[in-house]
Amino acid sequence: MGATLVVLAAGIGSRFGGVKQIQPVDDEGQAIIDYSVFDARRAGFNHVVFVIRKEIEADFRRFAIGRFAGLDVEIACQELSDLPPGYAVPADRKKPWGTGQAVLITRAFVRQPFAVINADDFYGREAYSVLFEFLARQPQSAVAYALVGYVLEKTLSEHGTVSRGVCEVDDAGRLISISEQTKIARESGRVTSRQSDGTVIDLSGNETVSMNLFGFTPSIFGQLEELFSAFLSARGADPSAEFYIPAAANELIRSDRASMTVLRSTSEWFGVTYREDIDVVVSRIAEMRRAGLYPSSLWA
Repeated sequence: MGATLVVLAAGIGSRFGGVKQIQPVDDEGQAIIDYSVFDARRAGFNHVVFVIRKEIEADFRRFAIGRFAGLDVEIACQELSDLPPGYAVPADRKKPWGTGQAVLITRAFVRQPFAVINADDFYGREAYSVLFEFLARQPQSAVAYALVGYVLEKTLSEHGTVSRGVCEVDDAGRLISISEQTKIARESGRVTSRQSDGTVIDLSGNETVSMNLFGFTPSIFGQLEELFSAFLSARGADPSAEFYIPAAANELIRSDRASMTVLRSTSEWFGVTYREDIDVVVSRIAEMRRAGLYPSSLWA
């Protein structure tokens, strides 16, 4: 059995300033995407779908087409107009509809269980292995999904706030809920989350967080379309509102329409939120290459 890797690469990267999805992180000109796809292929994934925005399509196609040996590669553009029947784009809407819509538009490309990742996050080889093993056990029609959880303290940036999905998990390892915290930072030895009303919540740093490494079966597509329609009816007129995967997961769990297992991985996570994060990523990649965990040229 194979599985598909859906790579979310349509983000605007306002805090980074530039097309961070294909930013080189080693002396071979390889990006985090290269390492993610390489690890996924080693775990058993045989198909990759990149979700991008139209503005970077030319640059991304030059980067991706013919690059990933041994894999079936496709590119999907996330468009504002990719909406369920009966809905139209409001005149003042400029930004993408969010990660939930990004996953939904891949329904024309995905025919097997699949993982979802962020293009600018490094998840580690073991994370793909544990998720592939989970997906391999799921029938196509299953509504048993998964995410790979990481320890919050190990996912922070030294250069500003980050957004993380803080997970509540039961004793059986099933997700109860995800709380999207958009301004988490390390401040004076504390880990804090600033709320929209200005209040500050202290966190321990040991919380399990979602880094948008999810596993789904094709059953999710019909569910996402229903949830996206409900979102558009309720919040579609708000030009800043976005339909996020964690919000969809929360609703499916709350309504008993799906379950989500929180998988554990010892892999190290790191990623690029700010341009200053690049130095850390380059250093960690170089260390792993020196240790023999990756060849110098991933696709030679």
